[in-house]
Amino acid sequence: MIRDPADLTAADYLNSAREMTAADRPYLAHLLAEEAARLTPDPATAAGIRASFPNPATTRTETD
Repeated sequence: MIRDPADLTAADYLNSAREMTAADRPYLAHLLAEEAARLTPDPATAAGIRASFPNPATTRTETD
């Protein structure tokens, strides 16, 4: 069933971010977590969400 994105809550986005982390999709998890943080009214909680799902582009290490 297709849902209207306007009906999605921060919890929906956060659950999806966890699923993407489990599926080894860190960038998508980061994007979903950013949306969850944007929808979260408490700044401390939003900061915690962002810290839990850092941008993989800034945390990636190069290997040879």
